[in-house]
Amino acid sequence: MMATPFFLFILFFGFIILLNGIFTVRQQSAAILERLGKFHSVKRSGLQFKVPLIDRISGRVSLKVQQLDVHVETKTRDNVFVKLRVSVQYFILPEKIYDAFYRLENSTEQITAYIFDTVRAEVPKMKLDDVFERKDDIAHAIRRELEESMNEYGYGIVKALVTDIDPDAEVKHTMNRINAAERLKVAAEYEGEAERIRIVAKARAEAESKRLQGQGIADQRREIARGLEESVEVLNNVGINSQEASALIVVTQHYDTLQSMGENANSNLIMLPNTPSSGSDMLTQMTASFISAQKMGEEMKKQTVKPVKHTNGSKQ
Repeated sequence: MMATPFFLFILFFGFIILLNGIFTVRQQSAAILERLGKFHSVKRSGLQFKVPLIDRISGRVSLKVQQLDVHVETKTRDNVFVKLRVSVQYFILPEKIYDAFYRLENSTEQITAYIFDTVRAEVPKMKLDDVFERKDDIAHAIRRELEESMNEYGYGIVKALVTDIDPDAEVKHTMNRINAAERLKVAAEYEGEAERIRIVAKARAEAESKRLQGQGIADQRREIARGLEESVEVLNNVGINSQEASALIVVTQHYDTLQSMGENANSNLIMLPNTPSSGSDMLTQMTASFISAQKMGEEMKKQTVKPVKHTNGSKQ
């Protein structure tokens, strides 16, 4: 009867030890198993077993891709201090879990140190504008350096990104002013070009308008002359000589002008002599003026032509 409780105790104790030897490992993770303080094996995801009181789980590592954000402040080649935020995506290589767990005490500090070293080696070679334009080159340099260094310790690098570039506030204000001034300059150039185009177009339009206006006046005078010629010819056909016909036309135009001016209430009218002989007198005066001008022109031509004297006294 006394053996039964002892047997139950042994059975219960064995069951507890057996339960202590069973454990599970989550998906995308691994467990490091040590036996008597020495590395024994790596247990993958699923139900696993260890020897109770002899084996122990030294640690667990995640096999997922992780991200580390690092803020670095450095100086550019043109002596501008700038802050960069670098994001590195990394993971533990499945075949090098031992190296990732035992060889590095703190992987994030190691990666951060390499990022600081690479950024402060690359950025001082560039001007501030080049840092913005060549941020991908900086990211490639960081990834290359990390791959060469961290693969040895069991870490793979998925990608390195320069996610933010933040210069000093005064520098950003100055850059904004330069950008605004440049845009104002371009806007002024476009406005000047547009004004030049408007001036040229206006000048061309005015020139074309004046040309058409002159052509219209010439056509008008040509038609008036043709009409006068036809009028004189008609009057000659009915027995009126050229002088009488011209007088009649002048008188007719004179009265047409008076009528046209009288139709406008706001016009200033100057009354000329309206006697029946006024047209003939006006024509006589105009004819006399033309004849006098013609005689003066002929006299001036005769005075300009002088005989040329030669050395032998002869004249030509």
